[in-house]
Amino acid sequence: MLTIERALVEKIVAHARADHPDEACGIIAGAVGSGRPTRFIPMINAARSPTFYQFDSTEQFQVWRDMDDDDEEPVVLYHSHTATEAYPSRTDIGIATESPVGLNVHYVLVSTRDPDTEEFRSYRIVDGEVTEEEVRVVEAYG
Repeated sequence: MLTIERALVEKIVAHARADHPDEACGIIAGAVGSGRPTRFIPMINAARSPTFYQFDSTEQFQVWRDMDDDDEEPVVLYHSHTATEAYPSRTDIGIATESPVGLNVHYVLVSTRDPDTEEFRSYRIVDGEVTEEEVRVVEAYG
């Protein structure tokens, strides 16, 4: 289960809507070992595509370096789908399977296909297997 503060959900959705019609992408970092997403890090979609996202390699290097310096790790990797539901594509599954971030990361997808509906879902992707998980939105961590 992903437990996340409402303010972070709102930032992810706002980023996804702002970058529409291109996919948006980013990270929410948290203290190493905490499993708690705390720091919102919107990133540039270097692909600038409505159907694909790719972190800018220079920006990604700097973000990972900053997280390391701050004893943080990626807790959430997020991106948007602009014309389809918030479910991982084959490409998304391949990226997650090859990712070095580990098994504890939550893969969040937001669909911006309908401007009046908020579709926000989270998954675990391990060895190519996709499992949707419950998302619990809280006002603040207790």
